[in-house]
Amino acid sequence: MAEDSDRPKQAGLVLIGMGPGMLTSMTEEAIVAAKSADFRYYEAYTAIWPIEELERLTSRIGPIEKVMRPEVEQPEEILNLAKDNSVAVLIVGDPLQATTHVDLQLQAMEKGIECQIIHGISITNIVTGAVGLSNYKFGRQTTLTYPYANWIATSPLEVLAINRIVGQHTLALLDLDPTGAGIGQQRPMRPKDAVESISLMIDKISSNVENIDDSDALGKLKKQAIGELIATKFTDWPVVLCSDMGAENQSIIYTNLANLADLPGGNMNCLVFPASTSDVEEKALLRWLKEG
Repeated sequence: MAEDSDRPKQAGLVLIGMGPGMLTSMTEEAIVAAKSADFRYYEAYTAIWPIEELERLTSRIGPIEKVMRPEVEQPEEILNLAKDNSVAVLIVGDPLQATTHVDLQLQAMEKGIECQIIHGISITNIVTGAVGLSNYKFGRQTTLTYPYANWIATSPLEVLAINRIVGQHTLALLDLDPTGAGIGQQRPMRPKDAVESISLMIDKISSNVENIDDSDALGKLKKQAIGELIATKFTDWPVVLCSDMGAENQSIIYTNLANLADLPGGNMNCLVFPASTSDVEEKALLRWLKEG
């Protein structure tokens, strides 16, 4: 097997999947590519790694510069470097999980810059199997956001409602940035924050449900789904808290929203909202049951 230093260098952009949060989750291909790059950037806007794991990675591959939303969404500096150098952008999970990175890939291609993709383990392909719910029964994924300057998005609740009415489970990622600007101050949302966010969404959407356009089939389904969801006692909704998935200290807890607010969570959290479950799925969920 060739040593890392024997890897041929080539100008261009390499989008590297870091995996969920541990150096041991990165593939050898990813580590070799990152180590051989002339410039390395760690994208800390869409997701983050624990500091100690980043330090371990740095000691393995060399210095890494952190970049945030502006540098990734207006990537002139990165792309200009990639014209004559090997430039690695390290991305938590899989590098093409977010459209932000797909857009970066497309911009590179438009400028005639070679763009290589090295895939990594993503939260979306860890959670379903780990929890025990059928991957075929997951609907659209969403992200629970912080309120930004007293504004709260209701689209996550709409996704949850529509998935629920058609019997599909929902994976909800949790926001990282209380400011919404994507320039720093990352603070991963805690379980209590998520419950407060959902409560605010319900308050907002409840006052507007009658104004939902139901002139077509999708609008009718959306209005019905939201109406049925907000008619329930939201604190009773079943939910699975998944913390630090893929790490040695990963945790899975099956509870309800009332009890979720009291759980500390981990460094990175996401939620799964089960819809209708088969006997096998229900048995699998009961392994993680936490009584209130």
